[in-house]
Amino acid sequence: MKFSKSYTLLLLVFNIGILAAQNKNQKPNIIFLLTDDQTSISVGCYGNNQVQTPHMDGLAKEGVLFANHYNTTAICMASRVSILTGMYEYKTGVNFMHGDLTTDKLEKTYPVLLQNAGYFTGFAGKVGFEMTEAETDKIKDKLPLGYFDVWGGGPGQTFYQTAKNPTIAKYAKEYPHATRAYGAWAADFIKTATNQDKPFCMSISFKAPHLPFTTDKYFDYVYKGKTFTKPANYGEAFATYLPAQAKSGREYKDYSFWRDSEESYQKAISKYNQLIFEVDYTIGEIRKSLKQYGADENTIIIFTSDNGYSCGAHNLGGKELPYEEASKSPFIIYDPRAPKNEKGIKRETVTANIDIAPTILSYAGLPIPKNMDGENLLPLIKNPAGIKREFITLTNMWGNDEIQEMSVVSKDWKYIYWQYGSEIMKPAEELYYVGKDRLELYNHSKDPVYLKKLAEMRTIYDQHYDHLAKNIVHYNDYEKYIVLFDRKANTASKKPFLTGTYDELAKKGKGNE
Repeated sequence: MKFSKSYTLLLLVFNIGILAAQNKNQKPNIIFLLTDDQTSISVGCYGNNQVQTPHMDGLAKEGVLFANHYNTTAICMASRVSILTGMYEYKTGVNFMHGDLTTDKLEKTYPVLLQNAGYFTGFAGKVGFEMTEAETDKIKDKLPLGYFDVWGGGPGQTFYQTAKNPTIAKYAKEYPHATRAYGAWAADFIKTATNQDKPFCMSISFKAPHLPFTTDKYFDYVYKGKTFTKPANYGEAFATYLPAQAKSGREYKDYSFWRDSEESYQKAISKYNQLIFEVDYTIGEIRKSLKQYGADENTIIIFTSDNGYSCGAHNLGGKELPYEEASKSPFIIYDPRAPKNEKGIKRETVTANIDIAPTILSYAGLPIPKNMDGENLLPLIKNPAGIKREFITLTNMWGNDEIQEMSVVSKDWKYIYWQYGSEIMKPAEELYYVGKDRLELYNHSKDPVYLKKLAEMRTIYDQHYDHLAKNIVHYNDYEKYIVLFDRKANTASKKPFLTGTYDELAKKGKGNE
């Protein structure tokens, strides 16, 4: 039977229309990539012209860069659970010195909800937390491996040496360093996932650039012979005006390699930056795998870190504290399906780790559970004023008593309440105009010019405190923060809830992560 040219053309257009409709309705694949201890200013697209991060920069150039992204708790265990659950730490009940994750909360995390909705799921890397329940067919050695279709995760901090991580050890011969080995694991996962008749969600949590700064010798050429310029708020001069609480813990007393000498600093920052470059390289390899297996045009890539890192700013090391370097991380979303006006854009509105789960669920077309505190960021991507929330809460509920604090922050202002008081240390406040002072050089809490703003920020803090007080879990030693973070509570009322100073915890062998 012969058909006219016009009929053939009409049939072709009809078929193309069907394929286009199918592709439009097809759920996207989602890749979530997480580094460990990476501050936002460690990436080229965040304004650092001393580093090489071409693939992270490429994601930002083709996607959305969130300029003011905070981890609501700047320490890995709590932050990772907040990422999964979309909830503040005081609702998850999970952190070092507190306790582990319950199954009922795990079953409301983005990977489990996606798997229940038909996604093929996989996880590799550092889990960073443990489960409370006894072993079942889904929980082994306190890890939730049975909640994923493919498992490459590991307990504790995991290792940079691939061979020491059982779930990825088979890649050790070709890729002795774990960062590249996770890229090989990803290639195998993508190959398997694209043979499934369902969309996939792959999550990888790199160890890099967490201590010890053990780099991959394959990349030693990258920063060889390079001298890095220190940040403008580096050193003791920019710690003198910090409250005594901020200088009472390991962040100020330990990590001396950041300030021992010029040579020591250069060695540390070079290795830190190299570890990040190695992750960047692996991101490039993952994108090659997506293209190789035909998944590149329908796979969203989300990249961030579980907390920032001080790297000597304000003479501090480590994380935990609410200052910019320690609490902020890079956050980039790349969606190959997005229209041109949603590519290469920057959003200044404050975002947080609690936003990741609801955003992933929204990309997958799934409802957001009411227990989640985070925002779906898709409206913000489409419109700079797309979400109504202006402030988020930052807390540190880990470590010595003095450094445990609560803060509120927007894209322009940050208020910090240091709750600890004693005979030699009174509760303290800090107020920073971070919109114009990202280095946090000027504390306006005692400046008469900013009395009105201070009063406003105290009110906002109290509103966020009320949310904490009403929603905090009543286990794992969290109830005490109803008293500790109350600005109106006196020192005497707080005393029964204190755990120990830095020196006391050190003697007990506690307070380390």
